[in-house]
Amino acid sequence: MPRPLIAALVALALVAGCGDDEPTGTSGTPLDDVEVSGDDGEQPTLEFDQPFELEETATRVLDEGDGEEIAPNAVVTFDFLFVNGRNGKELGTSYDTEPAQLVFEESLMAGVYEGLDGVPEGSQVLVGIAPDDGLGADPTQDVLETDSLLLYAEIHEVRTPLERAEGEAVEPVEGLPTVELADDGAPTITVPDADPPTELVAQPLIEGEGPEVASGQSITVHYTGVLWDTGEVFDSSWEKGSPATFDIGTGAVIPGWDEGLVGQTVGSQVLLVVPPDKGYPEGSPDGSIKAGDTIVFVVDILDAA
Repeated sequence: MPRPLIAALVALALVAGCGDDEPTGTSGTPLDDVEVSGDDGEQPTLEFDQPFELEETATRVLDEGDGEEIAPNAVVTFDFLFVNGRNGKELGTSYDTEPAQLVFEESLMAGVYEGLDGVPEGSQVLVGIAPDDGLGADPTQDVLETDSLLLYAEIHEVRTPLERAEGEAVEPVEGLPTVELADDGAPTITVPDADPPTELVAQPLIEGEGPEVASGQSITVHYTGVLWDTGEVFDSSWEKGSPATFDIGTGAVIPGWDEGLVGQTVGSQVLLVVPPDKGYPEGSPDGSIKAGDTIVFVVDILDAA
């Protein structure tokens, strides 16, 4: 059960970049009247009559790239500017830090998911988000339930992670939990009737042929976690229906993940047996893991960047 890594606002916004280029496509909506200016690579300026209002979410392509298209579960690296259409207030930007990265999935804001679906790598786009597809009321950012939003994004990279571990199977190690895979790759973990190891175990079950995972990267994974004492599943991305993305080697996840997954290769499936001091020595916040519990993970490393 790794701790989540990406802030909620960043997870809302994929959209495109700067420039005075004429749009290569128009939406036939008030979005066409928004003026976008600025130098490439710098935060753009959006000029529009206020309040900007839309009844339906729309996308305006300012500069269409020719790379891989954004699709469900793609890992997208992008710069963005997120603005309230009612008053022009900036709600979020990546241009004062580093480009953002997230997994493109339905849990994103509906307007972002709809507006960016199918946009190619290298594109600059402007998305107008109708109130029904937006943030809803958010008094902390002076956003009303009736506000339309503007999202401008520069799509730097689109990658499609593996769907499951791929590589050479490794002979199981005696005394460790055993793993059986369903047709889709989801693992069932059986814990032996024995005392758990007292040290961290990071045992590859499948060795992938991709690059090694390095500290500071974001990794996309499928995982299942069980308790050593009972074999009970306490967390599983497979059961949630989509992979998860976490920073690795930075303290964003439990130490057992940081120490056990850095140096493994993309495509690998890794069995982690995590003693309490490398997991949750005082128990997990949700109570599913108690103080002193040893926990077991099977992790498919699908992508790293």
